[in-house]
Amino acid sequence: QVQLAESGGGLVQTGDSLRLSCAASARSFSSYAMSWFRQAPGKERDFVAAISVSGSNTHYADSVKGRFTISRDNAKNMAYLQMNSLKPEDTAVYYCYADVWVTTFAKRDYWGQGTQVTVSS
Repeated sequence: QVQLAESGGGLVQTGDSLRLSCAASARSFSSYAMSWFRQAPGKERDFVAAISVSGSNTHYADSVKGRFTISRDNAKNMAYLQMNSLKPEDTAVYYCYADVWVTTFAKRDYWGQGTQVTVSS
């Protein structure tokens, strides 16, 4: 069982920056790929960014490329999302997500409880 706890959300203005943190309880944190998703009111949960177990590979949604940076610190069981040049359309609840393939066809995954990010215009 893995528990994920996000922090760092808040109310900011257009153009500001925020850094979200995700603390993981897993002993084998370095085995999990980490991702961030977000969900705006009335919309589906969307992918934002992902990072590989070693941190050497990252992937971003087109809407955040060049503005957001995902990172991780396996020694601290932490994942981060640095968000720069924030826009009102970035307003959403941001969720931390961890997953690991336990067999070729089966994945184990976990979600955090979310942290609210609100960007005012």
